[in-house]
Amino acid sequence: MSSFPLWLIYALLSAFFAALTAIFAKAGLKDVNSDLATAIRTAVILLITWGIVLFRGGVTVGLRGLTRSSWLFLVLSAVATGLSWLFYYRALQIGRVQEVSIIDKGSILFTIFLAFFFLREPLTARVLIAAVLIFGGMIVLVWR
Repeated sequence: MSSFPLWLIYALLSAFFAALTAIFAKAGLKDVNSDLATAIRTAVILLITWGIVLFRGGVTVGLRGLTRSSWLFLVLSAVATGLSWLFYYRALQIGRVQEVSIIDKGSILFTIFLAFFFLREPLTARVLIAAVLIFGGMIVLVWR
């Protein structure tokens, strides 16, 4: 039996830690302003990620290799991430973590269609079926 592809292991770890993020965030948001909580989260992430980059020695070589296009899209990604986190924490503060998290994971649906339109990634029958199932799961979880 062949081993899992490395990307799959990283994706599963990402999903696991994203789940912990939701649980820890909901527990930490009690009597805390959601914007302040997001700022604290961002500061901690900033320290950790810059520590990793510095430890691996990737600053000088990595920064010189960035093009204007790379800078533009990394900045746009950062803005989108920041807005996502602000809205996510506010939703977690006032909503149930199960419902907020499943809607947040609905970003998969937006990603599928945006990747098709902007990155020209294929929109196969398999991908469309998965998107319908994900959407159906979202509806089941938030239906009252």
